[in-house]
Amino acid sequence: MRKKSLLFIASVLVLLSACKQPGKVSKEQAEKISVSWKLVSNFIEPEGSFEAKFTLKNGSDFTLDGKNWALFFNMSPRPIQSNKTPQPAVIEHINGDWYKMVAAKDFTLRPDDSIEITYTGTEGVVKETDAPMGLYFVFYDNEGKETSIVQVADFTVEPFTTKEQILRGKMDLKQVPTPETRFNDNLAFSLIDQSQLLKIIPSPVKMLAGAGTFNVTSGTGIFYEAGLENEARYLTQKLKTLMGSELSVKAGAPDASPAIVLKKAQFQVNGVGKEAYKLGIGAKGVTITGSDAAGVFYGVQSLLQLAPTAAYQKPASTLAFGFVQVEDAPRFQFRSLHLDVARNFQTKESVKRVIDLLATYKVNHFLFYTTEDEGWRVEIDGLPELTEVGAQRQHISGMDFPGLQPGYGSGPVAYDKDKHGSGFYTKADFIEILKYAKERHIKVIPELNFPGHALAAIKSMEARYARLMKEGKEKEANEYRLIDPDDKSVYLSAQAYKNNVVSVARESTYHFFEKVVDEMAKMYKEAGLTMDTFHTGGDEVAEGAWTKSPMAAQLIKDNPEIGSAKNLQAYFFRRLLPKLEKRNLKVHGWEEVALTKTPAGAYLANKEFVGHPVVPYIWNNVYDVDLGNRLANAGYQVVLCNVTNFYFDMSYGNDPKEPGLYWAGFVDTRDNWLFSPFNMFTTTEETSMGKPMKEEFVGKEKLRPDARKNVLGVEAQLWSETIKGRGMMEYSILPKLMGFAESAWAPERAWETVEDPVSRKKMTQAGWNIFANTIARKDIPRMKYLNGGYNYRLPMPGAKIEQGMLYANIELPGLDIRYTTDGSEPTMQSALYKAPVQVSGTVKIKSFDLAGSSSRTSELIAK
Repeated sequence: MRKKSLLFIASVLVLLSACKQPGKVSKEQAEKISVSWKLVSNFIEPEGSFEAKFTLKNGSDFTLDGKNWALFFNMSPRPIQSNKTPQPAVIEHINGDWYKMVAAKDFTLRPDDSIEITYTGTEGVVKETDAPMGLYFVFYDNEGKETSIVQVADFTVEPFTTKEQILRGKMDLKQVPTPETRFNDNLAFSLIDQSQLLKIIPSPVKMLAGAGTFNVTSGTGIFYEAGLENEARYLTQKLKTLMGSELSVKAGAPDASPAIVLKKAQFQVNGVGKEAYKLGIGAKGVTITGSDAAGVFYGVQSLLQLAPTAAYQKPASTLAFGFVQVEDAPRFQFRSLHLDVARNFQTKESVKRVIDLLATYKVNHFLFYTTEDEGWRVEIDGLPELTEVGAQRQHISGMDFPGLQPGYGSGPVAYDKDKHGSGFYTKADFIEILKYAKERHIKVIPELNFPGHALAAIKSMEARYARLMKEGKEKEANEYRLIDPDDKSVYLSAQAYKNNVVSVARESTYHFFEKVVDEMAKMYKEAGLTMDTFHTGGDEVAEGAWTKSPMAAQLIKDNPEIGSAKNLQAYFFRRLLPKLEKRNLKVHGWEEVALTKTPAGAYLANKEFVGHPVVPYIWNNVYDVDLGNRLANAGYQVVLCNVTNFYFDMSYGNDPKEPGLYWAGFVDTRDNWLFSPFNMFTTTEETSMGKPMKEEFVGKEKLRPDARKNVLGVEAQLWSETIKGRGMMEYSILPKLMGFAESAWAPERAWETVEDPVSRKKMTQAGWNIFANTIARKDIPRMKYLNGGYNYRLPMPGAKIEQGMLYANIELPGLDIRYTTDGSEPTMQSALYKAPVQVSGTVKIKSFDLAGSSSRTSELIAK
């Protein structure tokens, strides 16, 4: 999976050779320079700004002056403002989320001294995950040459505790999160009887429980029809985990003995004939009938959900299943998760664990996002630089160097331990992932995001160009080059990149795209699959791109119908589409692939590609609230990825210790569940700042009834700017995936068609309360054991103390609340909260599930 490149080895040699240079700072001494960072306030002028400060304390034996050092770091990208008051050093933005602190000429920091550097920037900062990360010093000699690089060993982020730190300024209408505000929010939720819990998530179309129980024992056989070997094998493996023994598996029909039978037949459920299943459990055993193999597989998943929760915790020799008849089929044929492994890498094993989760909740597509500005993650035959250069991040001498800069705290050294900036999948790895997904009836959709978000590809191909030019092979060097070397365009992308857009005027850009597509198709073929869908990205091309490119200017001159640089993205897709159609590919992309820009920069639906196999994915329901409706009404099949409902990387809430992004607001499991695809305005509740959205929908275009058929499905997104490693990835997915699955598979819920907001709110409140109880008491505890156990989030309890009495509650009823009054951390052995109780001193409370996992701690003081 990991292969160290010549570039990385060369950088190590440079650092080693620096040891012999005079004036070099030793690692031991440099690590004695401590750094702390504090968010001062988001309540400064102009509105929407923040103030922060660094404190440097020099514990070393040498003096830092105005030119012998710089401090590099990553930070959630924000424009830095000019200092109103001169500072000892300034913060400079380099590219993307890469910044550096540069000393003023008269800067001096002697041993044992400390110094503060204050700066301001745009956009409020409310999360500890926004703070600087991956800090390292670069030291220079008198000529300005780098002599050594040392990572900061002592770095502290001061906690966010005040309103000025937790809210984003006066325009932020959200509450400061406290145990008391959580308590008030949780009053809407209540514990329900066990009999009211959902038996299967996502909810089936029809389910009728009977009287009686069928026991699966080691003597129960599994019988399957031809073509269902994969499903029988999968069921056998899962039951072995629950029972501790392996059941016999045979092809064909069973004898008279009770058994588990897997078979296929032609039928429809709720008008759907694909992926449908019928599950019957009675005295004669279990019968799962699918309209196809996928339907059988989903029937297996429902059977496994009906198994006792205790069996997931400890294998049982006998599994008791209540008699039941289930008929089920999906609401949407396209149910997907997008996983970004480019910004922060995830191992092959971690990806396979996500695929297992998707299978459990009947998600059947996986958009595997492997190319971005910050990394290229799949080996491509014939283009070794894509992984030798594009798959690793390290310190580079500047943004124009043919290598990838540090990003998201990855630090100055490629493949550094416990960092996630470097790594890639070999061809064998990628093929293994494809096969693994296929066995679970999940289609993996590959992606190449052009023309923006392309820095890793650009840097890789520039390294290739330099190598071949050095070898005197000019023709070969230009074969896959992606830039106009004379382009002087000035722009800043959504993630603050200045150089991440390919040249759409170069034929070699299209040749590169075709090369990658063809090599991907070969890997699918090796996996026994046909690649029939490809995602072309196409989002967030920065305003100003191509405006000062001589090649682009010549292209527009030769093709005056283009008009201006604003229309070059549409030109790119127009050129690319027939090349992909020729390969019999359905072409998916972000919403921009089906849009054009007005001179003022507004987006309009571009009907040019209606009738072609083009599927735009719509994420933007906050800045362009009816965009999904407009494109579906225009005739496009669309995939809805609404950021306010389905972005798993959006933080669960505004607690500063809760990781994640929040540019579109905060998204929790209820938001994933609360989605009306044909009436989205009713389930888009507030802006990112907490302002009700009702006024935003006045005069906006609604989805026409005849366009409902154009909603192909829904997709959840996990972008990985803040996702570091497997644990954080799983925490961001669970339990959100459960709510998303209900929106993706379950039949239309009654409240979705209710226009009266008061009645609808009452219905959604009742429905969510049942769902919340169910996942708290059944689904979430199973995650501790499923597939070896997942990391998942439990909410902190709400609490208040009045007249010495502790009152506590929880947003997912059925979780236990435990507390201490001696200042210690609550454990499973701590006092169980059942009713208001007299307390004194420091009170700490946590929520716990049946598996013993816990939330973070809430703390209160009894006065």
